[in-house]
Amino acid sequence: MVPADWLAGKTETMDSNDGGTVVLLKPREARAKLPAAPRPRDAERTKAEILRAAREEFCEQGFNGARVDAIAARAKANKRLLYHYFGNKEALYSAVLLDAYHEIRRGERELRISQYDPVEAVDRIIRFTFRHFLANPWFPRLMSVENLQNAKFVKQIENLDEIRSPIVAELREIVRRGHEQGIFRTDVDEMQLYISIISLCYFYVSNMQTLSVVFGKDLSQFALIQEREAQAVQMVLDYLRTLRK
Repeated sequence: MVPADWLAGKTETMDSNDGGTVVLLKPREARAKLPAAPRPRDAERTKAEILRAAREEFCEQGFNGARVDAIAARAKANKRLLYHYFGNKEALYSAVLLDAYHEIRRGERELRISQYDPVEAVDRIIRFTFRHFLANPWFPRLMSVENLQNAKFVKQIENLDEIRSPIVAELREIVRRGHEQGIFRTDVDEMQLYISIISLCYFYVSNMQTLSVVFGKDLSQFALIQEREAQAVQMVLDYLRTLRK
């Protein structure tokens, strides 16, 4: 069991890989569940509840298996309101997808990572990413659903810049500063580095159940989760510190 306060945005300290102390940053807390709202409902609350219900339905049933009737039932909303606010199933799914991207991007921007030294900056990026996936396990599932659609709906997003991670550009600056300090290599592609980071974090969460069976260990145990996170940080920093001759 992962302690709630570990995922709730509080901080703690631990020894860093270079012998110092690093303040660990937790991801933004998963959105608090809205209590059952009395009737009549205001429009924004109703739309938020429909989005949340749709997210659950799409993550559990996939795009093709999801049903508008089931989404309306989950949201305790009139199906006509669902169509009024979102138009159709495809538009609702697109809204869920865009909302998911907006949520993680907001968290990344709030890191304000440029204020930290290169090692701590990388440490914080990895821990935020890992803990965001842990706190929001629906996110990896939703990404899997969209990949099964061959990114059909992502391609339809008009402004792709709004879903691109700001971390990619920040990693370029972090690596540059690290090289100036003589601690990081220079032959680093920031896009590939970011993909490596999210892969190390994503795979553990998205495959936790099957891996637990294969290895005969409950990988949801807090100690193993901490071990996985620490190893992800160590692997990335070791790569960045390996200077090419």
